[in-house]
Amino acid sequence: MNPIGRAPKIGPLLTAMLTPFDARDEIDLREAARLSRWLIDQGNHGLVICGTTGEGPAVSDDEKLALFRATKAAIGEHGAIVANTGGNNTKHSVALTGRAAQTGVDAILAVVPYYSKPTQDGMLRHFGAIAEATSLPVIIYNIPSRTGANMLPATLLELARRHQNIAGVKESSGDCQQFTAILRERPAGFGFWCGDDHLFLPALALGADGLIGVASHLCAREFRALLEAYHSGDVARAASIHRDLAPLFTTLFATTSPIPVKWAMNQLGFACGPCRSPLGTMPDALAATLEPMLAPYRERARDAALAAG
Repeated sequence: MNPIGRAPKIGPLLTAMLTPFDARDEIDLREAARLSRWLIDQGNHGLVICGTTGEGPAVSDDEKLALFRATKAAIGEHGAIVANTGGNNTKHSVALTGRAAQTGVDAILAVVPYYSKPTQDGMLRHFGAIAEATSLPVIIYNIPSRTGANMLPATLLELARRHQNIAGVKESSGDCQQFTAILRERPAGFGFWCGDDHLFLPALALGADGLIGVASHLCAREFRALLEAYHSGDVARAASIHRDLAPLFTTLFATTSPIPVKWAMNQLGFACGPCRSPLGTMPDALAATLEPMLAPYRERARDAALAAG
């Protein structure tokens, strides 16, 4: 698969990696490294660190920087590390972006500022400042269901016009009309990653490049097969894979993410710990629904552990 023009080190399939915590609620860097290697071995082209799934708002700057270093050291050139440095304070986001760039990461992810409900002009200023603070590719993360503000296609495209290192978007609006507006007008080489697992195939049909997913902790192999089938013209095969995965998507998002996927990875033998407060615990009824879905992924994790000795 050809790399995406403005971000040549970043491929089409990335996982927004969860953050392991130990029994003292401290970051477990050793387990983060092990998990990052597993995810690349399963078929991911790269990882987003300290995003929504990584509980970024609950992780300190120093913890984030340590995670950026540890995961990049663990996977080396086998995959891309995209560091989430965005927030709702422009000066802080700019400063953290500069510090992240020194850890060796391959790109930056910056979310639309949350809670503040910035105007479109405010977004132009915010993301412009982040882009000007680094030479790394910057991926904008639009997820209005969590931030309370939607970046309009015209704003995104203006940012891409003004800043060559604004390399793409993780689009989680869930609005296929918005997807279409971006994809119709985007400049050459500007990447479009769908941010919702259940919309991956529809987004590909509209012209998207790839996915930044959550279920890909478990089913990266299936996502790779779906992507390759679609691009080879076997749309029926891609659709069949999508339908098979649909119950997993529903279950992983039946309560606030990343609670279910973190529970699932613990069941597979990764010491990910619980989610940090203010997130809660896995509901017993949901655990009972998800547990039987894990059988094929449990086997993969067991095989990988045996292969590692």
